[in-house]
Amino acid sequence: MGVLSNKIERDNLKPGDHIYSWRHAYIYAHHGIYVGEGKVIHFTRGGGLEIGTGTVLDRIIVSSSPSHHSDNPCTRCGDQSKLDGVISSCIDCFLSGGDLYLFEYGVTAGFFLVKARGGTCTLAISDSPEEVIYRASYLLQNGFGGYDIFKNNCEDFTIYCKTGLLVYTTISVGRSGQAASFLAAASAVFSSPLRFLTTSFSGLAAVGYGMYCVSRLVSDIGVRRDVKKVPVERLVSRAASDELETVTEMAKAD
Repeated sequence: MGVLSNKIERDNLKPGDHIYSWRHAYIYAHHGIYVGEGKVIHFTRGGGLEIGTGTVLDRIIVSSSPSHHSDNPCTRCGDQSKLDGVISSCIDCFLSGGDLYLFEYGVTAGFFLVKARGGTCTLAISDSPEEVIYRASYLLQNGFGGYDIFKNNCEDFTIYCKTGLLVYTTISVGRSGQAASFLAAASAVFSSPLRFLTTSFSGLAAVGYGMYCVSRLVSDIGVRRDVKKVPVERLVSRAASDELETVTEMAKAD
Protein backbone atom coordinates (compact mmCIF):
# COMPACT_ATOMS: atom_id res chain seq x y z
CA MET A 1 0.00 0.00 0.00
CA GLY A 2 1.27 3.46 -0.78
CA VAL A 3 1.34 6.34 -3.24
CA LEU A 4 2.10 4.26 -6.31
CA SER A 5 -0.32 1.38 -5.81
CA ASN A 6 -3.16 0.22 -3.55
CA LYS A 7 -2.79 -3.41 -4.64
CA ILE A 8 -3.40 -5.94 -1.89
CA GLU A 9 -3.18 -9.72 -1.58
CA ARG A 10 -6.33 -11.68 -0.81
CA ASP A 11 -4.78 -13.12 2.34
CA ASN A 12 -4.50 -9.59 3.76
CA LEU A 13 -8.17 -8.72 3.30
CA LYS A 14 -10.33 -8.08 6.35
CA PRO A 15 -14.15 -8.12 6.55
CA GLY A 16 -15.44 -4.58 6.05
CA ASP A 17 -12.66 -3.60 3.64
CA HIS A 18 -13.55 -1.41 0.65
CA ILE A 19 -12.00 -3.09 -2.38
CA TYR A 20 -11.95 -2.32 -6.07
CA SER A 21 -10.65 -3.65 -9.37
CA TRP A 22 -9.82 -1.76 -12.54
CA ARG A 23 -11.80 -2.54 -15.68
CA HIS A 24 -11.08 -2.15 -19.40
CA ALA A 25 -7.46 -0.95 -19.40
CA TYR A 26 -7.87 1.17 -16.25
CA ILE A 27 -10.69 3.28 -17.70
CA TYR A 28 -12.69 2.91 -14.48
CA ALA A 29 -12.86 0.73 -11.36
CA HIS A 30 -15.60 -1.39 -9.85
CA HIS A 31 -16.02 -1.14 -6.06
CA GLY A 32 -17.47 -3.35 -3.33
CA ILE A 33 -17.39 -4.34 0.34
CA TYR A 34 -15.54 -7.50 1.31
CA VAL A 35 -17.67 -9.24 3.94
CA GLY A 36 -15.52 -12.30 4.60
CA GLU A 37 -15.50 -15.93 3.47
CA GLY A 38 -14.53 -14.89 -0.03
CA LYS A 39 -17.72 -12.86 -0.63
CA VAL A 40 -18.18 -9.28 -1.83
CA ILE A 41 -21.34 -7.15 -1.70
CA HIS A 42 -21.45 -4.62 -4.52
CA PHE A 43 -23.81 -2.41 -6.51
CA THR A 44 -24.14 -3.04 -10.23
CA ARG A 45 -26.36 -3.12 -13.25
CA GLY A 46 -26.77 -5.90 -15.76
CA GLY A 47 -24.54 -6.08 -18.82
CA GLY A 48 -25.29 -3.43 -21.41
CA LEU A 49 -27.12 -1.14 -18.98
CA GLU A 50 -24.46 0.71 -17.01
CA ILE A 51 -24.60 4.09 -18.74
CA GLY A 52 -28.06 3.69 -20.14
CA THR A 53 -27.58 3.91 -23.91
CA GLY A 54 -28.97 0.42 -24.37
CA THR A 55 -26.18 -0.51 -26.79
CA VAL A 56 -23.01 -2.63 -26.70
CA LEU A 57 -21.16 0.62 -25.96
CA ASP A 58 -22.46 0.41 -22.38
CA ARG A 59 -20.76 -2.94 -21.94
CA ILE A 60 -17.44 -1.66 -23.32
CA ILE A 61 -17.29 1.56 -21.32
CA VAL A 62 -18.78 0.80 -17.95
CA SER A 63 -19.48 -2.86 -17.30
CA SER A 64 -19.59 -3.88 -13.67
CA SER A 65 -21.58 -7.11 -13.81
CA PRO A 66 -19.80 -10.45 -13.16
CA SER A 67 -18.18 -11.67 -16.34
CA HIS A 68 -19.21 -15.36 -16.41
CA HIS A 69 -21.36 -16.14 -19.44
CA SER A 70 -24.77 -17.67 -18.81
CA ASP A 71 -23.61 -20.84 -20.58
CA ASN A 72 -20.73 -21.20 -18.12
CA PRO A 73 -21.92 -19.78 -14.78
CA CYS A 74 -19.78 -19.55 -11.66
CA THR A 75 -20.12 -22.66 -9.53
CA ARG A 76 -20.45 -20.50 -6.37
CA CYS A 77 -22.57 -17.59 -7.61
CA GLY A 78 -24.50 -19.00 -10.54
CA ASP A 79 -25.32 -16.77 -13.52
CA GLN A 80 -25.14 -13.13 -12.37
CA SER A 81 -24.40 -11.57 -15.76
CA LYS A 82 -27.85 -9.95 -16.01
CA LEU A 83 -28.43 -9.06 -12.37
CA ASP A 84 -28.57 -5.47 -11.22
CA GLY A 85 -28.84 -3.63 -7.93
CA VAL A 86 -27.00 -4.75 -4.80
CA ILE A 87 -25.69 -8.30 -5.18
CA SER A 88 -23.34 -10.69 -3.40
CA SER A 89 -20.61 -12.38 -5.44
CA CYS A 90 -17.53 -14.47 -4.81
CA ILE A 91 -14.35 -12.47 -5.04
CA ASP A 92 -13.40 -14.10 -8.36
CA CYS A 93 -16.64 -12.94 -10.00
CA PHE A 94 -16.20 -9.47 -8.49
CA LEU A 95 -12.66 -9.13 -9.84
CA SER A 96 -13.59 -10.48 -13.30
CA GLY A 97 -9.97 -11.35 -13.91
CA GLY A 98 -8.59 -8.05 -12.63
CA ASP A 99 -6.22 -7.29 -9.78
CA LEU A 100 -7.36 -6.55 -6.24
CA TYR A 101 -6.94 -3.09 -4.68
CA LEU A 102 -7.79 -1.61 -1.28
CA PHE A 103 -9.49 1.80 -1.05
CA GLU A 104 -7.92 3.95 1.69
CA TYR A 105 -9.77 6.06 4.28
CA GLY A 106 -8.60 8.86 6.55
CA VAL A 107 -5.71 9.96 4.30
CA THR A 108 -4.18 13.43 4.55
CA ALA A 109 -4.92 16.15 2.01
CA GLY A 110 -1.32 15.94 0.77
CA PHE A 111 -1.55 12.18 0.21
CA PHE A 112 -4.92 12.59 -1.49
CA LEU A 113 -3.50 15.09 -3.99
CA VAL A 114 -0.46 12.95 -4.73
CA LYS A 115 -2.81 10.11 -5.66
CA ALA A 116 -3.81 11.87 -8.85
CA ARG A 117 -6.23 9.16 -9.99
CA GLY A 118 -9.64 9.49 -8.37
CA GLY A 119 -11.54 6.63 -6.77
CA THR A 120 -8.62 5.26 -4.72
CA CYS A 121 -8.78 7.09 -1.38
CA THR A 122 -10.63 9.71 0.66
CA LEU A 123 -10.11 12.03 3.61
CA ALA A 124 -13.29 10.65 5.20
CA ILE A 125 -12.99 8.32 8.18
CA SER A 126 -14.38 4.79 7.96
CA ASP A 127 -16.79 3.44 10.54
CA SER A 128 -16.17 0.13 12.31
CA PRO A 129 -16.13 -3.08 10.23
CA GLU A 130 -19.28 -4.23 12.04
CA GLU A 131 -21.19 -1.11 10.98
CA VAL A 132 -19.86 -1.36 7.43
CA ILE A 133 -20.93 -4.99 7.02
CA TYR A 134 -24.31 -4.27 8.61
CA ARG A 135 -25.03 -1.49 6.09
CA ALA A 136 -23.90 -3.59 3.15
CA SER A 137 -25.97 -6.59 4.27
CA TYR A 138 -29.03 -4.43 4.93
CA LEU A 139 -28.79 -2.88 1.46
CA LEU A 140 -28.30 -6.33 -0.07
CA GLN A 141 -31.79 -7.14 1.23
CA ASN A 142 -33.40 -3.75 0.58
CA GLY A 143 -31.59 -2.14 -2.36
CA PHE A 144 -29.75 1.13 -2.93
CA GLY A 145 -32.01 2.86 -5.42
CA GLY A 146 -31.42 3.26 -9.13
CA TYR A 147 -27.94 3.13 -10.63
CA ASP A 148 -26.62 6.47 -11.90
CA ILE A 149 -23.09 6.77 -13.23
CA PHE A 150 -22.52 10.23 -11.71
CA LYS A 151 -24.76 10.30 -8.64
CA ASN A 152 -25.37 6.73 -7.47
CA ASN A 153 -22.78 4.24 -8.69
CA CYS A 154 -20.81 1.34 -7.20
CA GLU A 155 -18.29 3.65 -5.51
CA ASP A 156 -21.10 5.77 -4.02
CA PHE A 157 -22.63 2.60 -2.58
CA THR A 158 -19.36 1.40 -1.10
CA ILE A 159 -18.42 4.76 0.41
CA TYR A 160 -21.87 4.99 2.00
CA CYS A 161 -21.41 1.53 3.51
CA LYS A 162 -18.05 2.62 4.93
CA THR A 163 -19.07 6.04 6.26
CA GLY A 164 -22.87 6.35 6.36
CA LEU A 165 -22.49 9.71 4.59
CA LEU A 166 -24.93 10.93 1.95
CA VAL A 167 -24.84 13.99 -0.29
CA TYR A 168 -28.06 15.92 0.29
CA THR A 169 -27.81 18.47 -2.53
CA THR A 170 -29.07 17.68 -6.04
CA ILE A 171 -26.77 19.97 -8.03
CA SER A 172 -23.51 18.06 -7.71
CA VAL A 173 -22.02 14.61 -8.19
CA GLY A 174 -22.41 11.94 -5.53
CA ARG A 175 -19.70 10.53 -3.30
CA SER A 176 -17.76 8.86 -6.12
CA GLY A 177 -14.15 9.97 -6.51
CA GLN A 178 -14.10 8.61 -10.06
CA ALA A 179 -17.04 10.76 -11.14
CA ALA A 180 -15.51 13.78 -9.40
CA SER A 181 -12.21 13.18 -11.20
CA PHE A 182 -13.86 13.00 -14.62
CA LEU A 183 -15.71 16.25 -14.00
CA ALA A 184 -12.61 17.86 -12.48
CA ALA A 185 -10.60 16.98 -15.57
CA ALA A 186 -13.26 18.47 -17.84
CA SER A 187 -13.41 21.59 -15.68
CA ALA A 188 -9.63 21.98 -15.75
CA VAL A 189 -9.56 21.83 -19.54
CA PHE A 190 -12.61 23.85 -20.48
CA SER A 191 -13.81 25.98 -17.58
CA SER A 192 -10.88 27.61 -15.83
CA PRO A 193 -10.33 31.30 -16.76
CA LEU A 194 -6.74 30.85 -15.50
CA ARG A 195 -5.87 29.05 -18.74
CA PHE A 196 -5.79 32.45 -20.45
CA LEU A 197 -2.93 33.62 -18.22
CA THR A 198 -0.37 31.58 -20.13
CA THR A 199 0.09 30.35 -23.67
CA SER A 200 2.97 27.91 -23.15
CA PHE A 201 2.23 24.21 -23.06
CA SER A 202 3.99 23.74 -19.72
CA GLY A 203 2.09 26.68 -18.24
CA LEU A 204 -1.24 25.37 -19.46
CA ALA A 205 -0.40 21.92 -18.12
CA ALA A 206 0.52 23.35 -14.69
CA VAL A 207 -2.65 25.46 -14.52
CA GLY A 208 -4.81 22.57 -15.68
CA TYR A 209 -3.32 20.13 -13.19
CA GLY A 210 -3.69 22.64 -10.37
CA MET A 211 -7.36 23.17 -11.16
CA TYR A 212 -7.86 19.42 -11.44
CA CYS A 213 -6.35 18.84 -7.99
CA VAL A 214 -8.39 21.59 -6.35
CA SER A 215 -11.61 20.35 -7.94
CA ARG A 216 -10.94 16.80 -6.79
CA LEU A 217 -10.14 17.88 -3.24
CA VAL A 218 -13.22 20.04 -2.71
CA SER A 219 -15.41 17.25 -4.12
CA ASP A 220 -14.08 14.61 -1.73
CA ILE A 221 -16.67 13.21 0.68
CA GLY A 222 -14.35 13.94 3.59
CA VAL A 223 -14.11 17.67 2.73
CA ARG A 224 -17.41 18.76 1.25
CA ARG A 225 -20.10 20.24 3.50
CA ASP A 226 -23.23 19.07 1.67
CA VAL A 227 -23.15 15.65 3.37
CA LYS A 228 -24.77 14.18 6.44
CA LYS A 229 -24.81 10.89 8.32
CA VAL A 230 -27.92 8.88 7.49
CA PRO A 231 -28.83 5.57 9.18
CA VAL A 232 -29.30 2.82 6.63
CA GLU A 233 -32.84 2.09 7.83
CA ARG A 234 -33.80 5.71 7.22
CA LEU A 235 -32.12 5.65 3.81
CA VAL A 236 -34.14 2.64 2.71
CA SER A 237 -37.35 4.04 4.20
CA ARG A 238 -36.84 7.35 2.40
CA ALA A 239 -36.12 5.60 -0.89
CA ALA A 240 -39.30 3.56 -0.58
CA SER A 241 -41.28 6.69 0.26
CA ASP A 242 -39.86 8.55 -2.75
CA GLU A 243 -40.70 5.62 -5.01
CA LEU A 244 -44.26 5.50 -3.70
CA GLU A 245 -44.60 9.25 -4.23
CA THR A 246 -43.40 8.90 -7.82
CA VAL A 247 -45.88 6.09 -8.52
CA THR A 248 -48.67 8.16 -6.98
CA GLU A 249 -47.81 11.16 -9.12
CA MET A 250 -47.75 8.97 -12.25
CA ALA A 251 -51.15 7.55 -11.33
CA LYS A 252 -52.55 11.04 -10.89
CA ALA A 253 -51.17 12.04 -14.29
CA ASP A 254 -52.91 9.07 -15.91
